[in-house]
Amino acid sequence: MCGRYTLRSSGEAIATTFKLTKKPDPTPRYNIAPSQPISAIAQPAAQREYRIFQWGLIPSWAKDPAIGNRMINARAETVAEKPSFRTAFKRRRCLILADGFYEWKKTAPSAKKQPYYIQMADQSLFALAGIWESWESGDGSYIESCTILTTQPNALMQPIHNRMPVILHAEDYDQWLDPNLQKADPLQPLLRPYEANAMQAYPVSTTVNSPRNETPACIEPVAA
Repeated sequence: MCGRYTLRSSGEAIATTFKLTKKPDPTPRYNIAPSQPISAIAQPAAQREYRIFQWGLIPSWAKDPAIGNRMINARAETVAEKPSFRTAFKRRRCLILADGFYEWKKTAPSAKKQPYYIQMADQSLFALAGIWESWESGDGSYIESCTILTTQPNALMQPIHNRMPVILHAEDYDQWLDPNLQKADPLQPLLRPYEANAMQAYPVSTTVNSPRNETPACIEPVAA
């Protein structure tokens, strides 16, 4: 699964990387957790839009928005068929902006899990494959929410965890966001593990274990 990640990049870097006409003004985030607002790019029309979604997808038919707490990830292998995700996968795909993510490795049966920080080898900004949904309650409350797609681990991730988020290649952004593309077959090849040799991972302190900790200390390397 993917349960924590970072977005420290500037608005200028985001606008340049994702070819936005308007520069966003994000706050640097070092420990983004489920249920929190997150930065994404969607394309419901001809132009890409910078959007803020709540992390944890709430299907439009849900009676209780708390269901989103269990919907922070969707498996790439089954996202096109699962009732909670299939409509969003067909019609509402997005790029979730990140420059690193965390995963926890079990080092021994009785030991605490060791957190790792995973990023591109050049520490660059990247996009996670996401899908989003809108939900409205009977009293008029409205929430736009999303989930991160996950896939099999690459060689870098295998020793750490048995899943990893789907990281999209820049040349695939247009296809992923295309609102006119509503068939699963052309999209499934995009949902593959990212190349391990383009990434790096290192252990970090358990500071990241608490979502209350939102400081650069979360990504500082420690001895394994």
